[in-house]
Parts: sequence; C-alpha cells; structure tokens
Amino acid sequence: MKINRSGAVLSKIVQIGENLKELTRVNGKEYLPLNRGVNQVVPIDLTEVVKGIDFNSPEIQVYPHGAGRPELRAAINEEFFMGKSSSDRILITAGGMHALDLVAQTVCIGKLYLPAYYWGCYYKMLTIRNVKNAEYNSQADLLEMLEELEGNAVLISDPSNPLGDKHDDEQQLDIIRQLNDAGVVVYYDCPYRRLFMDGRDDYYVRLMDMENVIITESFSKSVGLSGQRLGFIYTKNKELHDELEVRVMYNTNGINGFAQELVLRLLTTPEGKRAVSDFKAKTTRDIALNIDYLKQRKLLADEFYQGTVPKGIFVIVNRSEEELLRHYIGAVSLDFFTKTRQTYASAYSRICVSVPHEKFVTYFNDLK
Repeated sequence: MKINRSGAVLSKIVQIGENLKELTRVNGKEYLPLNRGVNQVVPIDLTEVVKGIDFNSPEIQVYPHGAGRPELRAAINEEFFMGKSSSDRILITAGGMHALDLVAQTVCIGKLYLPAYYWGCYYKMLTIRNVKNAEYNSQADLLEMLEELEGNAVLISDPSNPLGDKHDDEQQLDIIRQLNDAGVVVYYDCPYRRLFMDGRDDYYVRLMDMENVIITESFSKSVGLSGQRLGFIYTKNKELHDELEVRVMYNTNGINGFAQELVLRLLTTPEGKRAVSDFKAKTTRDIALNIDYLKQRKLLADEFYQGTVPKGIFVIVNRSEEELLRHYIGAVSLDFFTKTRQTYASAYSRICVSVPHEKFVTYFNDLK
C-alpha cells in the first residue's frame, strides 16, 4: 500500500504530556502540566446552560446548515461585530485549526509569512497543504516589506502563541490597514483576545470591511470549550466565503450541531452570558496574578516583551524545559517554536499561565 505522506509529525507538546503522565505513574509525584494550551484555572460551568437543550431537536439530530446555523452566525455578528456586519460573511468551522486549514488550502498565495516565534501547528499545517512559508521579525518590520509581500500573506496573532505578547491595538491596526491597502492578504488569528475582552471590544468592527483580511476565531480559549471544536471564519470576500462553504460541506457534511447549540446559548441566553462572564473573570484573574508573580521572581523573560506586554495564556520564562521538569513542571522549550533561532531559544521555555494561582506558586517557589 502506497501512502501519500504529509511530511508533518505529531506534536512534541502531545509527547511531553504523555511523558508527564508516565513520570507521575513511575514516581508518584504530580507534575504541573504547563505544556498544555488550555485554560486550567476553572472549567466553564455549563450546568444551567445545558438544562434547556432539547437533544431530540432537528438542530442537533439532523445534518446542520452548510455555513453554520443562521441563529449562531447572527449571534456571532452581534457579539464580535456589534451587529454592524452580516452573518453571510461568517462561516462556522470545527475549531480554530479547521478554520486555518480551510483558509490555507483555499486562498492562492505564494508564501505565508509567519513571525519568528510561532505556534508549531502553523508550520505543520502549511507542510500538509504544500504552502511555502517565510519569516518576519516583528510587526513593525512588515511595512518595510510591502514589495516583498506582494502576492503573499501575513499571519498576525495577538496575543500570540508562544510568546503571549500583546501589541498596541492602534499601531497594529495601522499596520494591518496598510497591508490590506497594498493587496497583501492578512490572516488575523487571535483566539486569545476575547478571553480578555467582551462584546464592547470594537477591534473586529474596525477590521470587518478590509477586503484582504481574513479573521479566524475559536471558542476553545475565550469560553473554555476546546473539547467542542467550534470556531468561525469571517471574510468580506463572497467568492472566498462560498468556496469555503463548499469545502466544509464535502469535508465534514456540516459542523457538530450540539457544539453550535451550546455556543449559541452562551452568546445569547442570560445563564450562558453569566457562565462566560464568571469563567473569564476567574481565569483572567489568576493569569494576571501568575504573570505578576513571574515578574517579581525575575523568571519572566523580559527580552521577548520589548514594546509589547505579556497578556495571553502563555509566557516565556528564562528557564530551560529540562530545569523546569526537574522541579515537576511541564513546559515546552522555546526552540520548538522557531526555525531560525533555535540555539538562542533553547535556554527558554513556553509555559501556560492559565492555572490556579496558588498551585502555580507552590511549584515555582522552589526555583532559584
């Protein structure tokens, strides 16, 4: 049997997680799994949200609408775009990864320019889809690269994975606007932003009419539903939207009906909005406390936050993966997230700071 090999390999992060489980089994010591990219402070409490769901309804039992349930797309338009755009520009996807993959396989570009430190799955996804990639050092450098970027695309993530660096909104918006006006395609993939924001955030409204900007979003981080695999793509380009809908249909035959019903209730019902608000408040509180603690202990790698602030669910610490493991902390070496700076990056680690503050401090107090 001949196999069409993708050239990609399974994620190192998954392998680290399996290693931590085995170490716990062998020596009986619980490890703090900061290698994972999920919010671990508290789960979102869905007890009241699911009570009214009719699991026998056509919305759950029957094949869903190709572009996603109209009610959900309308709710997303209200929540993310203040009701000022159109649900016809929104396509429901099976999570953020699926959204990115659909865009990667559909938009014709020469290369996708990634930041020097990027989420490893971007590269693997591009490898599978045979899309070439290149690198940019910082967002500010993009404006000097407009001629080089012609016919290509740029990915912007803010706060990013792995750095968790948050840029100034106005400066970033100006960069995106100039890229758009120059005909450069921009993939705006920021699934962590809405964890810290609510419906009063108008950033997506300011992006929504840019012809060359494609927004990929996920409910995995902002409402803690990584297991439900639900996200969306926003594009003003009707031709792209229609082609993406065709690909969703023949790739999935529609997106999970229960996940759509659940997110719809989180966005529109009083009990859903309350559950989201409580989840965000508790999660962002402990994230902020953990980052402040790292700063006080001089464990935060400040050199990665020049002109930005650490705000996402990840940060970079000035300790190696091996040293953290000796203190029962699971982390991912920063060299996993770069192709050109691996030697330098090997002294640092990416950790998830979305964990209970008290537990976080207990493990890090032993670090010198």
